[in-house]
Amino acid sequence: MRAINIGKATALALTVVWAAGCSTTKTTDTDTMGGGDTAPVTTTQAVSDSSMSGTSMSDVKNLATVFYFDFDQTQVKAEAVQALRGHAKYLVANPSATVVLEGHADERGTREYNMALGERRAQAIARVLTVNGVSSSQIELVSFGEEKPVVMGHNPSSWAQNRRVELKY
Repeated sequence: MRAINIGKATALALTVVWAAGCSTTKTTDTDTMGGGDTAPVTTTQAVSDSSMSGTSMSDVKNLATVFYFDFDQTQVKAEAVQALRGHAKYLVANPSATVVLEGHADERGTREYNMALGERRAQAIARVLTVNGVSSSQIELVSFGEEKPVVMGHNPSSWAQNRRVELKY
């Protein structure tokens, strides 16, 4: 009887992880500071899974390594998932490889809140990687909160570029 309960709990947990990783709902947020926040477009080209062998570092050099987030959000954007699948393919094929996910936030909010938000963003990226087969032992999470902005400025454009997770091998 205990084995059946464990099996049911495992099936339920896997369903929840699958649903979280496959979410395609769009959310809109209201920027209370005003202005139109538009996330910058990543200039690195995404490579389709079929054209990438996924076994060498040269395969992942063409993938995006910076993933942007909306204001006060931790949801991974749909356009980031393709690149993350490519990184996952490489990490699965190379179990000794490790990745550091550095979470960042813009300057709005308290330092404590932004540290937690940066960590939640890194965790969201880590979930996408683990759902695609990457071992959690290959992933390290670091949050810098608002401490390491990529762009100095007090405007929506600067804030949009500072709300990010950087993936580093």
